[in-house]
Amino acid sequence: MPRFSVIVPAFRVQAYLHACLDSVLAQSFKDYEIVVVDDCSPDACGPIADEYARRDPRVTALHLPRNTGLGPARNAGMGRAAGDYLIFLDGDDTLLPDALQTIADRIDATGEPDVLMYDYARTYWTGRSVRNVLAAHLDESGPARFRLTDRPELLRLLMVVWNKAYRRAFIEAEGFTFPPGYYEDTPWTYPVLMSAGSIAVLDAVCVSYRQRRRGNILSTTSEKHFDVFDQYDRVFAFIDARPELALWRPVMFRRMLDHFSALFASRDRLPHHSRAAFFRRAAAACRRYRTPGAPVPRRALLRHGLLRLGARRTYQALSGAQRLGGRLRLGSAAVRRAVRGAALRAHYRIQSRLPLRSRDAVFAARGGGGYTGSPAAIEAKVRELVPGVRTAWICRAADAHTVPTGTRHLAPGTFAHWTALARSAYLVNDAAFDRGLVKRRGQVLLQTHEGTPLRTVGTDLLDRPAAARGTDFEQLLSSVDTWDFSLSANPHSTLVRERAYPSAYLTLEYGSPRNDVYHRTGPADVARLRETLGIPAGSTALLYAPTHRDYRRVQRPDLDLERLIRVLGPQFVILARSPRLTGPGGHRAPHPRIIDVSGHRSVETLALASDALITDYASLMFDYVNLDRPVVLHLADIEAYEAARGTYFDITTFPPGIVARGQDELFDIFATDHWRGSRSAQLRAAFRARFCPYDDGYAAERVVRRVFLGETDGLPLPVPSAARRTPAALPAQDGAGAGVKN
Repeated sequence: MPRFSVIVPAFRVQAYLHACLDSVLAQSFKDYEIVVVDDCSPDACGPIADEYARRDPRVTALHLPRNTGLGPARNAGMGRAAGDYLIFLDGDDTLLPDALQTIADRIDATGEPDVLMYDYARTYWTGRSVRNVLAAHLDESGPARFRLTDRPELLRLLMVVWNKAYRRAFIEAEGFTFPPGYYEDTPWTYPVLMSAGSIAVLDAVCVSYRQRRRGNILSTTSEKHFDVFDQYDRVFAFIDARPELALWRPVMFRRMLDHFSALFASRDRLPHHSRAAFFRRAAAACRRYRTPGAPVPRRALLRHGLLRLGARRTYQALSGAQRLGGRLRLGSAAVRRAVRGAALRAHYRIQSRLPLRSRDAVFAARGGGGYTGSPAAIEAKVRELVPGVRTAWICRAADAHTVPTGTRHLAPGTFAHWTALARSAYLVNDAAFDRGLVKRRGQVLLQTHEGTPLRTVGTDLLDRPAAARGTDFEQLLSSVDTWDFSLSANPHSTLVRERAYPSAYLTLEYGSPRNDVYHRTGPADVARLRETLGIPAGSTALLYAPTHRDYRRVQRPDLDLERLIRVLGPQFVILARSPRLTGPGGHRAPHPRIIDVSGHRSVETLALASDALITDYASLMFDYVNLDRPVVLHLADIEAYEAARGTYFDITTFPPGIVARGQDELFDIFATDHWRGSRSAQLRAAFRARFCPYDDGYAAERVVRRVFLGETDGLPLPVPSAARRTPAALPAQDGAGAGVKN
């Protein structure tokens, strides 16, 4: 018996069916069957299904004698299914790489729920891919399994059949089947979720939902949209037959009203001559199923009331007035924004015609964040080495306290901000300045970048639209053309960025200024940092710092930190720079030996205070090896990460430390002390030699002497060999890391 039965109804999707079936057959998880249901399709769907069935015994081609529609076609597929779980996939949609493995893992982790809900992304014919905007409702914190009454907000998600996996025994025991007609998902998904004894969620995109330019049935103008009334009749009949589900009647009544309103408001679904009849049918259904009790937003109260009364003309007049009012409000706000924007642009043009201030320098980091990174290290060195310089830092008001005394704070989007951009001779950033910046003759722009690139960047994202997330590549290249200098930490960064950011700038392969602190901090300072963070004396502190996942909307840790802390024993603490501090079990008070540092401004401070690093694909690993402290990589989702983002080299073949492909393997690495053994030291030394050849504590000085003082002779300054460098040492700790509890 296979783990999954993937049921694919096919009707007039010959252009997409190959991609659909290939996306299933290419899955890393292999324990499944595919049932392709040819719904008497007039195109080549039937022969395509037969072709795949001949090639792979896991594929079954089922041909229906007449066209029945999506619902009955899925029923026919269920009749042939033998898997533990049913997964429905429309013939023009696809599964993402490793989707079945991710689903299987979550089913196992949550104890075989009746229904597992997962996420999707809309993929448009242009190639643009956009994740479900309500993905936050798939937050995996909280109980691993629950009933719908525990999380009714799940009903806000798209109520379709293909974003869930269903335990077949549950479906058969309840006798669930699909009805004929449009909106066949409605009397399936609502009863299934209301009846499920256990539901689980998976915060991962598993399905690519194709948005076809033409040919989407539900976007077709037709009186078949009247089928929605029969479908809600079935939903309420199901509720009325089960008294224990009566609490859902008010909720379903409101959902029905919202659905009817949305259909009536859509201008491309109902034929014009049938709109009055549709409104009458909707009003009759509202009167028949009216159930007070469900909260209704104030903006919908009048609309729902008019719908129940059948007041179509008043309803249409109200809708028109609301649309007009909305446009007026938007217009008023737009006018205010436009006036201010015009004033700022005029101010900037005037300032751009005034002489440059040769001693002024403007710095920014991480898109307007606080004082941090390589720009901060360079700014501090500029004030030390360049006489008479006036520096300013661009950041939000909330981060103004991080800017040192003597450095002016500039709030983004203010007149002072644009004055500084127009008049300052030097511009330094690790990201991009405002797109309105027009670089003047005589201005010098230094781009420092954010660390060494492992994941794909710049124009290399052109063939990765999901990771690019709507990047304006023309604007990107226009920004690159303003660079005079591009700072590089190592030859790898130089080669990657000169290809990914092509232009005529000069690369300064001088090392990473933000890493200077790792070579210029003493044990006493490290001890103070540890005390400030609340690390108990004598403890071994592990910094856990995973990176962002492009294929997830809601970021979650792949590591159960509470299990890890139990494995490590009482000598250890974890500094968690992570979106959430709970394990799979859900909301719990933070463990006393797990210290939340997610909001800490300086990752360099956290690195200095820690004894070792646990990360995945974060560029922090390239910086951290400067400290010559252990690094452990947890790469549980490397296939998905590679598919979504891509990397410049295989980190598993050249890592900075020991690699764990799963959580249990990582626990073993710490339980056996392998994380800080001789193999770990060898890997770290090789990694440091390749990626930190210039990091010696003087990178910022080299940059300032070249860019601000114009020195070229003797640069770059001599860099001592790795053996002669002295990274920041940890303070002496009696008994620290004495052992790991099994």
